[in-house]
Amino acid sequence: MMPTDAYRRCEEITRARAANFYYGIRLLPLPKRRALCAIYAFARRIDDIGDGQLTQAEQMRLLEQARADLSRVSNASDPVLAALRDAAARFPISLSGFRDLIDGVEMDARGQRYTTFDELEVYCRRVAGSIGRLSVGVFGSSHLDAATVLADDLGVAMQLTNVLRDVREDLGRGRSYIPTADLERFGCQPDLAFAPPAAVAALVRFEAGRARDWFRRGLRLLPLLDSRSASCVAAMAGIYRRILGRLERHPEGVLEGRVSLPPWEKAWVAARSLAGVGT
Repeated sequence: MMPTDAYRRCEEITRARAANFYYGIRLLPLPKRRALCAIYAFARRIDDIGDGQLTQAEQMRLLEQARADLSRVSNASDPVLAALRDAAARFPISLSGFRDLIDGVEMDARGQRYTTFDELEVYCRRVAGSIGRLSVGVFGSSHLDAATVLADDLGVAMQLTNVLRDVREDLGRGRSYIPTADLERFGCQPDLAFAPPAAVAALVRFEAGRARDWFRRGLRLLPLLDSRSASCVAAMAGIYRRILGRLERHPEGVLEGRVSLPPWEKAWVAARSLAGVGT
């Protein structure tokens, strides 16, 4: 498959599935946009293994297949892998970052629970920090080592936001990501539906404050990037921070359903990011 066709397929996947990220990705010049869409499309394939209604055995088999796919990128005809191969030839992308993502999704498949935040941080760095590290290879930076560390931190911030945003959905899947130590601190049970509303609110605000601390750390990445790449990251982070703000204002809402922003608001955040205005 020609690289253009392969990239087109990845962009279709990203536009359809990256409800938040695509608003930032589309701010990039074409070569970087294509490369980031290739990264997202393969990452989406891995995430779908963990999010689907598969048995644990099926999940493990498909995750092993994803690991094998990384080893055959150089001669794969699959459009997503073909685009990833071309992107890695054009940019210093370390595809080993996907192995961390696969390890993180395997933690989901095994139903891992987290006693402390330190344990949850490992998971966040695998499933989200890995994407940050991969993306820095596309963005580029004259301070690449520092940028990679900060992109990893920003990934943690976004994943902590996901943990709060998806509480109800995760409970329906039998999953819980909030550390047991935090639940006990605020007098909550693992199933927050049975916890006192005031305790849930206090817990959510505490976790949101932790996420904001990680955002403050991770957003130090922006000055290390060129203006268009910084706008892309600022748009993505801005959307997540606005979701976090809604969770803080209405913490009980985590049990009512997933919090999201309307398309017009995401586009507004992206436009402000492109203009260099903070969100």
